[in-house]
Amino acid sequence: MIKNKFAELINVKTLVTFVVTGVFAALALRGTIAPDVVMTIVTMVISFYFGTQHEKQLTKEENDTTGGQEDADG
Repeated sequence: MIKNKFAELINVKTLVTFVVTGVFAALALRGTIAPDVVMTIVTMVISFYFGTQHEKQLTKEENDTTGGQEDADG
């Protein structure tokens, strides 16, 4: 079970989210970039990440409910 969770954690979107957050946090701590700019960028990246994860989960639940069959439209 732990292996499955770890495997799900390591995907491109997750790595990009962590890297972007880390880079902008480091820049803010060094004083290279204003903290309010960092907060805005990191909030956008994390919101996008969790938004896509939520949408993916909703789609999966929808497919489970319908038995995995798609509509006639596609």
